[in-house]
Amino acid sequence: MSDVPTLPVTFRPGRTRAVLLTAAVALFVVITAIALLLEKLGPGERLSFIFTAALLAGVLALLARVKVVADDSGVTVVNIAGKRHLDWAEIVQVNLRPGDPWVFLNLTDGTSLPALGIQPGIAKQQAIADARALRSLVESRGPGDLP
Repeated sequence: MSDVPTLPVTFRPGRTRAVLLTAAVALFVVITAIALLLEKLGPGERLSFIFTAALLAGVLALLARVKVVADDSGVTVVNIAGKRHLDWAEIVQVNLRPGDPWVFLNLTDGTSLPALGIQPGIAKQQAIADARALRSLVESRGPGDLP
């Protein structure tokens, strides 16, 4: 078993988050500038450009909010549109197989929960290290593989 990290610990795709937030700001600034620079647009059209830019930037910000937080009480998974807290005993296994887009948590109720906060996308080695760290936490605190 690898070294168990000190709690609390937050796992998030740092590089992906930086790219998404930078893209959100750039997209909003560019579309807003275009809306303000186009002379033939009326006020309503300008507003619709800016509203669309804000909506697109908001979607990118939602994609950037994903994380997995482990503390003494368990693991909180924050995905794009939801948040779920799991007690340590609810997590049976942490999986990040080759080709997986993110970590999956196998739960005692037989379901699997995607944890988008650990994803190999841009930083594969970091995601593997984070998955191993979360796995070691689960093995040290949870029920492990059940028969």
